[in-house]
Amino acid sequence: MASCAMFKKSGRKGPQPAQQQVPTGKNGVQPYDKLITMEMHTQHGLFTVHSTKELDTVLFEVGEKLLHKNILTINRILKVTGGVKMYAGEQLTNTTIFFERGNNGTLLLKQCNLSSRADTSQVIHRAVTVSNTQPVLAVLPILAYGKDSASFVVNMTALLKDPASFVNDAEGAQINSFLTVKSMKDHAVTDIRTYPSNVEIAISKNGVADKTLYSKLPSPASLETNTSFVILPEKQMQPRYADKLVGYFTDNFIEYSDTQQIVKKQELIHRWRLEPKPEDSARYFRGELVEPAHPIVLYIDPATPKQWRKYLIQGVADWQPAFEQAGFKNAITAKEWPEHDTTMHMEDVRYSFINYLPSEITNAYGPNIHDPRSGEIIQTNIGWYHNIVELLQGWYQIQAGPNDPMARFPGFDSVLMGQLIRFVSSHEIGHTLGLRHNFGSSSCTPVDSLRSITYLEAHGHTASIMDYARFNYVAQPEDSIPQRLLFPRVNDYDKWAIEWGYRLTGAATPEADATIMARLAKDSLAANPRLWFGDGESEAGDPRCQTEDLGDDNVKASTLGVRNLKRVMANLPRWAAEEGGFRENLFRMYDLLLGQYYNYLNHVGNNIGGVWYTPRSDDDDQPSFVPVEKERQIAAVTYANRELFTTPDWLLDTAVLNKCQLPYTSDYIEDMQVKAVSLLLSPTKLNRLLSLTKRFGADKTLQAAELLAMVRSTIWQGLDSSSVHIDAYHRNMQKAYVGALFSLLMHKEREVNESDAVTVAVTEIKTIADVVHKALPHAGNAVVAAHLADLQERIERLSSSLYKN
Repeated sequence: MASCAMFKKSGRKGPQPAQQQVPTGKNGVQPYDKLITMEMHTQHGLFTVHSTKELDTVLFEVGEKLLHKNILTINRILKVTGGVKMYAGEQLTNTTIFFERGNNGTLLLKQCNLSSRADTSQVIHRAVTVSNTQPVLAVLPILAYGKDSASFVVNMTALLKDPASFVNDAEGAQINSFLTVKSMKDHAVTDIRTYPSNVEIAISKNGVADKTLYSKLPSPASLETNTSFVILPEKQMQPRYADKLVGYFTDNFIEYSDTQQIVKKQELIHRWRLEPKPEDSARYFRGELVEPAHPIVLYIDPATPKQWRKYLIQGVADWQPAFEQAGFKNAITAKEWPEHDTTMHMEDVRYSFINYLPSEITNAYGPNIHDPRSGEIIQTNIGWYHNIVELLQGWYQIQAGPNDPMARFPGFDSVLMGQLIRFVSSHEIGHTLGLRHNFGSSSCTPVDSLRSITYLEAHGHTASIMDYARFNYVAQPEDSIPQRLLFPRVNDYDKWAIEWGYRLTGAATPEADATIMARLAKDSLAANPRLWFGDGESEAGDPRCQTEDLGDDNVKASTLGVRNLKRVMANLPRWAAEEGGFRENLFRMYDLLLGQYYNYLNHVGNNIGGVWYTPRSDDDDQPSFVPVEKERQIAAVTYANRELFTTPDWLLDTAVLNKCQLPYTSDYIEDMQVKAVSLLLSPTKLNRLLSLTKRFGADKTLQAAELLAMVRSTIWQGLDSSSVHIDAYHRNMQKAYVGALFSLLMHKEREVNESDAVTVAVTEIKTIADVVHKALPHAGNAVVAAHLADLQERIERLSSSLYKN
């Protein structure tokens, strides 16, 4: 197990300034009764805290048994000035510390860092220890000794008030985008609470916000934070090593041993400690369902509007079947906070919450606080922003409006919105259980099955709630899919991932446990492909692992998605109309519709030059990297030609635009067309296609010249007619086309200007020059004639300049 003596140094600050002086006797040590007077307030807990009534002096009495014990400190916001994009209850930073006897009558407060480890049985352990000494955060003179010298009293006042100390740290938190926390002043302790396993200390501070969400001008700012000191378990939970086939958040460390020839990087997954009660252990390992000794309990922030509380609770309860698959019943629950119970305090780190945050941010998130030695999750404060309802309403109307009549209003009834809240709650709970996003899960569902009630009843539209697969936008009105089958749900992968992370094996060591779990992961995936974990974050680039997409065929799914978007567009003025409104909602919904349209294009476009990556073990002969099939890439280019390069006039319906958009507003469609041309003709895309052809052969992947020929057939169509007419959208695309080719030729980097992409571009420029030259005499009007003449002049001038240089 981990010990701080093994760990790597950190970038924390060095020793803190000398502590506030109190009258002392010989050698600075006083009799206990003289230092701890009757006027001081004493609170017993993890360590005893003595303080004056005004809290201007705070003494810690640290028991000898607490020395060298790991204590996790967690900084959170209690109160904050508005407009700094963080809210009460949100976490700032956390640090693991421990106390150690120092020289000359001092206690050293050190930081514990766990990035390098070696077992004490290894000779190399000594080298790891001395090369990774733990940094000292503060040197604390011992002011008095407790009974039998079994405890040490130190003055923490200056440390608690020091802007640079770990208790006031907010480095890396979003709040620093608006105000610099470490520059704040007037630090004062405002509250102290002690408990058997933790101590809670609140500290206020004042300063200046450089800006806020509401003003770009500097303004006064105040912040009150709470620092939790919580003892980490004496008996560490046995860690579980990560596996590429299952997506968990992890802590990484370097493991050293005497016999290794390659330094090993280990990853420990984050998970709650679920263990059977001692009397139920035998039953558990026989395969019976048992209750855990310590179930996971989350409380609903009492600031949460009452109509949403039951849906948040249901979102938590949706994970019960997953834990039953792992062998535990009644393993997770959520309940309302007992507001009138004076024995319970929301600042007590022992309680976990779904925090309701009064913000216009349209989001939610599910963090966790965990033991860095083992990955054991010990607490969570899920962030639930009030305005997520706006996002849910917009998503659902745009994606499900054609299939659900209840979605065709600017405001939903509380039951529908409650169910939408429930699905987001389930997703965020998954994160706080340790699960990462599984962006590849949606690709395990056949597109045609998304239109089948029978399939959706049995399997849902996506195998994981941890994907970003919102609502079933593929289903068509004629499919008559009921509302409940349009939502995602906790599903096959989620249940399996919880089973993999939480089922106990009984193995004596983490290494033996890893061997069992690796075989289980591999066998389970082989038996059920729906359990695939598609890592679209750390292994980005696989077009199967995209956000906001559905189904195993992006082209087919996006084609059906566009059909539904056309239905939404035709009804948008009516569906978005608010009583007493002035079309602000229509503008918002049109903007969301454009975003959904962009998603479809992006999903499809990523298949062009795409590669599928599948993690495989050393005993598997199958390749890890294969190109997206050539036919699928061709279909993707055809989709772009049809849905984008053939201007989508349905998105430019003046019956909508004239109600919500100024005529001289930047043209979104024109902008997308130009950007898409630049992307497809970019050095990155062309060189990727050339590399795939070199690796896999021309019959396995789309070739660069084939891509240009297909795109050219649409963007430059009609130039061979007897009377050439080119609309404004195509004129801009043609300019962008020529500009992208010459931009490639003029590229400064050797990897581009000495690659075959240059040859492809030169050939294409000659083709375009010939097309323009032949079309110029047949221009149908003066605008087209001027456009073609301009293109011809650009090509000649740029070609001359290029070769002259």
